[in-house]
Amino acid sequence: MERFIDREQELDTLQSEYEREGSSLVILYGRRRAGKTTLITEFIRNKNALFFLASEESEVQNRNAFKDKAAEFIDSDLLREASVSSWDAIFKAILERSFDSKPIIVIDEFQYIGKSNPAFPSVFQRIWEEQLKNKSVMVILCGSLISMMESQTLSYDSPLYGRRTAQIRLGQIPFCYYGEFFPGKSRRELIEMYAITGGVPKYIEVFSESKDIYRAIQRNVLNRSGYLYDEPHFLLQQEVSEIGSYFSVIKAIAAGNHRLSAISAALEVKATSLTKYLKTLIDLDILEREVPVTEDKPEKSKKGLYKIKDNYIRFWFAFVYPNMSFIESGNSRIVLDKIRKGLVSSHTAFVYEDVCREKMWDLNAEGAWPFHFSRIGRWWDGDTEIDIAALDPEGHNLILGECKFWQELVGLNILRDLEQKAERVPWEKTHRQLWYVLFSAGGFTDELRQLAAARSDVLLVDDH
Repeated sequence: MERFIDREQELDTLQSEYEREGSSLVILYGRRRAGKTTLITEFIRNKNALFFLASEESEVQNRNAFKDKAAEFIDSDLLREASVSSWDAIFKAILERSFDSKPIIVIDEFQYIGKSNPAFPSVFQRIWEEQLKNKSVMVILCGSLISMMESQTLSYDSPLYGRRTAQIRLGQIPFCYYGEFFPGKSRRELIEMYAITGGVPKYIEVFSESKDIYRAIQRNVLNRSGYLYDEPHFLLQQEVSEIGSYFSVIKAIAAGNHRLSAISAALEVKATSLTKYLKTLIDLDILEREVPVTEDKPEKSKKGLYKIKDNYIRFWFAFVYPNMSFIESGNSRIVLDKIRKGLVSSHTAFVYEDVCREKMWDLNAEGAWPFHFSRIGRWWDGDTEIDIAALDPEGHNLILGECKFWQELVGLNILRDLEQKAERVPWEKTHRQLWYVLFSAGGFTDELRQLAAARSDVLLVDDH
């Protein structure tokens, strides 16, 4: 994409590190396609920067490639022709050069060098301590394999532990920026786009090339040569060794098994044997564990539910993975028909809840209520579910809400139903105050609007 959207906070962090006196070491990591390289490219624009992209080749080949990049950076024929047997000599040559402004050294896909030589983080730690630490230089170590970047640069056992001056874990772009990616589209269309692309810049880019979301799905997802057809396999095989086991866990959750007991029953394994897989998938931002927002000790709650956090992976496991035989046999039209029939009710309507919770933080900052909530999520118990539940720090105010991604108008019956559900929430405070919020992608009836206008405890958010 030609325009650079969002990432202001990350750019500010990088700029602050650049303006820091002396040296700075920034660890920048995140899932593939998240836009890390694009962020760095934007940051180093018009700056004195050496950008090196490591490969999965041997350490020697990476070192020679880095030497060539460094020689080009400092315009040194001597280094270009030299045969070097250590990384130290290359960094020494760079630092011997005088610069008009602080130099930036970027090593992208840093983890690949450590993968080919597990001792490389120790090598780089020595170079940092002996050569870089006391110089006016900025170093950015970037990587897309989350588990390896954390173990090589951030974990307590890493030789580089404690050396970083800043770290950035780059996540997906929030929904609120989608209007900039897709100018001219209605809010409903933007929500549909977000439900598939999930804030991943590369996915947004390929979907922006098609005017219609279903055409984009046909072109990029249901086509065996399509960019996103086998993306979940590609993402996971880079991070984990037992890809089949991880796929089984995600598939079980996608099928509606959200409790640990239900997942273990579906897979016919002991619940204790799933802990490793669930933790890894949470660390990779693929899953998240939710508990009712009213729980006092969320980490110890037995009401935890596991949910697929990544929108595209959730969509893929719901519609692509179960129907691969159709796609492989050239019958992708059948799968597209299934998607047309079930996308809104089985997928987009649930993603809309996430969009609404994101909007809640904006309303919170704008003073929509005479207090500010500090926690937001959902609430459930037995057969009762409430899409939005938010608490203030003192626990005296509770906001409950529903999110309806409908074509038709939301009426008074939805508010009455929410009020009945509220009675089941076991939230006993001496000065309890309940507030209600309703989100609708199709608007509201006049009857509901009139009632809301007369009540200070009811807020309607029209996403029509």
